[in-house]
Amino acid sequence: MNYDGDIIRPPSEADSIIIQVTVGCSHNHCTFCGAYKDKQFRIRNEDEVLENLHFAAQYCKRQKRVFLADGDALILSQSRLLEIFALIKKHIPWVNRIALYGNAKAIRSKSVAELTELKAMGLHRIYMGFESGSNEVLIKVKKGESAQSMIQAAVNVKKAGIFLSTTVLLGLAGVSGSLKHARESGRVLSQMAPGQIAALCLMPLANTPLGKEYVEGTFQLPDSNAILLELQELLRNLTCDRVQFMANHASNYLPISGRLARDRDSMLKTIQDALQGKQPLTPENFRGL
Repeated sequence: MNYDGDIIRPPSEADSIIIQVTVGCSHNHCTFCGAYKDKQFRIRNEDEVLENLHFAAQYCKRQKRVFLADGDALILSQSRLLEIFALIKKHIPWVNRIALYGNAKAIRSKSVAELTELKAMGLHRIYMGFESGSNEVLIKVKKGESAQSMIQAAVNVKKAGIFLSTTVLLGLAGVSGSLKHARESGRVLSQMAPGQIAALCLMPLANTPLGKEYVEGTFQLPDSNAILLELQELLRNLTCDRVQFMANHASNYLPISGRLARDRDSMLKTIQDALQGKQPLTPENFRGL
């Protein structure tokens, strides 16, 4: 494959054919994210996309899913996305599912009818970075969204019948705002009711504004015990049902997963056991992004 820079994809897309249709992130102002700080956002031309599709047609005949990179492929115009989906059907017709990252702004830029049209062409899943339900936190980290704007994006995705996967970032509010961040995130995510909620832990990066605040001591990162309390508070405030909850990313101190609301109590017990020292935590040197 011919990629421009490093490719970042969700863990669940490990076995997917990755086709890079954009480079970087159309927003790229979040203070905590260092994934695309060295990339100028641009849309890849058709020749670049076709080169990767031709490669996939020859070498990826056993892979049934496609993930469209980079950080915000959904920001493309509807006409361009439909062209890309048509090219996928033409060159790798055995693919039966397409997934991509889409921030809330990109989602809202599409009407429900347009999202439904993309679903009919194979779009199965949208991964949206939610991060926090606290408007205070969202403003501070320059997310460019509010709780209400993300709820509206989720409503549109659900109306189109597309699976929505969201991420919430534990530790993002620092020590002082930790539990409020968890409560507000649980409240807003419950209204969004996505198909999947993935809880990751903030790991300050040197190439980000938040990482510099951490080094300078102006941002205090919650310790492992405080992160567990935040995770506990988040789960207690999640009232949605038939939602997959995952906190088993490499950044997490305590890998847990289950189905809400069915498995909430068992996951809360696991957290309580860890707080009491009955469950081992992932050592710092084994955590990563």
